Amino acid sequence: MPRWLMHSVLTVFFWGIWGFIPRKLDTMSAEQSQVLSTLGLLPILAVLWSKRGSAAGPGSWSGSVVAFIAGMVGSLGNLFFYRLIHAGQNAATVVPFTSLYPMITVLLAVLILRERISAAQVAGIAVALLSIYFFNVGREEPFSAGWFAFALLPIGLWGVAALLQKVSTTRLSAERSTICFLLALFPLSAVLLISQRMSWDLPMAQWLWGIALGLSLGLGNLTCLAAFAQGGKAAIVSPLTGLYSLVTVLLSVSLLGEKVRPREWAAIALALAAVVALAWERTPQEARCDSSVP
Repeated sequence: MPRWLMHSVLTVFFWGIWGFIPRKLDTMSAEQSQVLSTLGLLPILAVLWSKRGSAAGPGSWSGSVVAFIAGMVGSLGNLFFYRLIHAGQNAATVVPFTSLYPMITVLLAVLILRERISAAQVAGIAVALLSIYFFNVGREEPFSAGWFAFALLPIGLWGVAALLQKVSTTRLSAERSTICFLLALFPLSAVLLISQRMSWDLPMAQWLWGIALGLSLGLGNLTCLAAFAQGGKAAIVSPLTGLYSLVTVLLSVSLLGEKVRPREWAAIALALAAVVALAWERTPQEARCDSSVP
């Protein structure tokens, strides 16, 4: 198994847990969840900082800036995602819907990084659009304009952040890129801490879940950036790691007893099929065969 693929699988696991945890924090606001989660980032940052090694070469400064911007964009997406979950939305349907963000990354990678897109990935985009339709008509009431707008915001923001993460790893190691990315989550948390009223008289379980939220997010970002740094294409790694929604759905249904209607199961299946199609990459042998055809 290529190392980038192994790290992509680990990302699916970590982010799948991350997508599940907000339902355990539904007694607090999305803003407080964001702030509390930063505590879980500290152990990761401490370990990475101690192993950061010598200074990187030319381009490290620009790579650091790109990674930091990616973190800021991604943290905004996280906040909108937490708001969806804390508003009482079903994690088993919200997470697969928002995990369609790789569709944005694939399109941007093709347009900006000139990565090639396969016929399977084109089909994946079409299936993703069909999945969005099923998520809408599968509800007893169609998505409200506000709900749909909030759902589209993390999709767009995460899609842009993933592309920026890939760009940063062309100039930095995965470890350094992760440090810059995770550090960018703190400014938003600081603003929220100052501007929002929060209660800190919380049960120990809530503290632990909040820390686990940041820890799983940070570990997932580390393994995702490692996949990029080890040669994984943005148009491949991002859709593949989008399969984390499958882990979240399984946890939400089995541990929280969330109900998913048949039409929503179809939408979830289509979303996962879209992610698999978007992650489909031809082998070098297949590419050579195609190039030899006049």
